[in-house]
Formats: sequence, structure tokens, C-alpha cells
Amino acid sequence: MEPDADEDAVATLVARALSGDAAAWDRLVERFLPLVLSIVRRHRLQDAEAQDVAQTVWLRLVEHLGAIREPRALPGWIATTTRHECHHLHGGRCVVPSEDLDTRGRPDDDTPGPEHRLLQGERHDALLAALAELPERQRALLLLLIEDPPLPYEEISRRLDMPVGSIGPTRARAIARIRTHRAVQALLEV
Repeated sequence: MEPDADEDAVATLVARALSGDAAAWDRLVERFLPLVLSIVRRHRLQDAEAQDVAQTVWLRLVEHLGAIREPRALPGWIATTTRHECHHLHGGRCVVPSEDLDTRGRPDDDTPGPEHRLLQGERHDALLAALAELPERQRALLLLLIEDPPLPYEEISRRLDMPVGSIGPTRARAIARIRTHRAVQALLEV
């Protein structure tokens, strides 16, 4: 698959969704839902709140899809909108992740500060945006490679209908694309 083929696929899906193609819209939601859910999970929302945020993000996308001139920017737009909606739902309050609380439920003094968590969140979002823009086969491979417990290469080969010998080179190409993604590069420049 050509490097720009997947980007063209997103552009095509956006164009088709704008013309009223429900299947294209469904494919966009399916493709970017993991990005939305990962951000929602980091904000520790209850199920109903998480569903509200996700629905609001998709509503905002419907409202603004025609204004998105560069389809490659869609993952970043979705991530930013999701964070904004989570923040809005919390009424602007800062939420302390549960792993940062001591045994009495109070903030742990040894926990890195909010700046560290913010940078960590930005890195996570950049990686998710880069992952979302990978060609589908590379994205599927990376997701299988990070399964816990780890899957044997033979199982990954079977699931993806990919020769075992192709897993390493495909993984290397995917990681190289992630490293050169504009969101990841922007974090490295900071």
C-alpha cells in the first residue's frame, strides 16, 4: 500500500460522509472511536458521561465536517474536541487520576505534578493520532503486538493473514511513520 493511500482513504470517507453516505460516516466513527474512548477513559468518566462525551464529539464532527479542509488533521481535531468536552463535563475541575492518590484517597506527595500529567497526556494523544492515521494493516498489526498477554507471531500471522516474516518489517514501517507524524514531531520540538 502506498504511504498516502490511507490518507486518501480518510479524505474519501470525509467527502463521502459530506455527501450523505451513511456507510462512510459509520466507517469514520469506527476508525476514530478508539481515539475518543482512550481520551474519555483518561478523564475517568462514568459510562453515561463517557457516552455523552462521545455522542457530543460525533455531533460536533457532523456540524464541522465541511469546515475541515485537511482530512489528515481529523485525528487531532477529534482529540482536541474530546478533551474539551471532557473538561466541559467536569465544569473545568481538575481530576486527579486514581493512581495518584495515596491509601487514604488524598493526592500522593511523591506523584509527579500536573505539568508531568499534561505532557504525558499530550504524548498519549499524539501517539493515538499517529496510530489513527496509519494504514489499516499497520494499525491492526501494532494493536495486536501490544496485546496483554502478548500474542505469538504465529497467532498474529493467522489473524492478519500475514506471513510471519512480514511482521517485523511491517512493524518497523509503522513505527517509522509514527515517529515522523506531525503531532509526534511537534512534541519532540518542545
